[in-house]
Amino acid sequence: MSPEHAPVVEAVGLGRDFTVREGPFLRRRRRTVSAVRDVDLTVHPGEIVGYLGPNGAGKSSTMKMLTGILTPTSGRVRVTGLDPSRERTRLASRIGVVFGQRTSLWWDLPLRDSLALTRHLYRVPADDHARRLAELTGVLELGPFLSTPVRQLSLGQRMRGDLAAALLHGPRLLVLDEPTIGLDVVSKSTIREFLLRLNEREGTTILLTTHDLGDVERLCERVVVVDRGGIAYDGGLDGLRASVPVPRVLVVDLAAPAPPIEVPGGHCTRVEGPRQWLELSANPARVISEVAGAHEVVDLTLREPDIESVVAALYRSGSPSAV
Repeated sequence: MSPEHAPVVEAVGLGRDFTVREGPFLRRRRRTVSAVRDVDLTVHPGEIVGYLGPNGAGKSSTMKMLTGILTPTSGRVRVTGLDPSRERTRLASRIGVVFGQRTSLWWDLPLRDSLALTRHLYRVPADDHARRLAELTGVLELGPFLSTPVRQLSLGQRMRGDLAAALLHGPRLLVLDEPTIGLDVVSKSTIREFLLRLNEREGTTILLTTHDLGDVERLCERVVVVDRGGIAYDGGLDGLRASVPVPRVLVVDLAAPAPPIEVPGGHCTRVEGPRQWLELSANPARVISEVAGAHEVVDLTLREPDIESVVAALYRSGSPSAV
């Protein structure tokens, strides 16, 4: 298989154990905890993959193994054809990494100087760096604050600066850990649209961990859900919704407040004045007809389940892997 068509990430039986100490200081016992266990993951060129899971599910440990920060205790992994822990320096030139809660920029330097130092770290030729920086400055709208020290940037501005720093060397893979955490709606939208354009224009592969399900629904066609260190689901968003059925909800606005609506296939779960929420277990058209025939309706809204509720249901059900 030619390098351009080879998997960008290929993990087989990947695992990582940690030893923890428990008990009183003089009588502590050692216990082994499996943070990641038997993970099989393949990411192909050009994919945008959401890597989801609750806190403690093993997301961060997996990302650290993929970027060479941690060494696996079992299994094998290749990222852009390299062993991350053994060839970390070579790997750094092929990937970009952004951690939403930590910055790779120099805190007291102007953003422009931080990006200049990044060029030397990755040994990017001056002409390539200038061209790339000009492109990223325009797309990410960095111009107004290039001269501002990083410590004075807003969170949204700093995140855009971190993205530029991670992409100046033209990586094949961009690893994002909570890239929109703490951002306002406008900043989130800016970063999401930028990532979509980057993927479409340059074919950059993106691996994304996030708790913001808006990121997933806007960016990812494929999601991998992990729980207790293992993969619980790997597939498309539609398949995730279908794997753990979550009822649709019909929001009914009545002309006046009324007792909870009782119709076949619709269970009232909430009432606020003239507005009621019905959880559906039957064809929506049939329920809507029943409601409209028995009540004076001002408005109706059918809400599809969002990814957050589907993932929560998946955790509760303990559904088997859909890999």
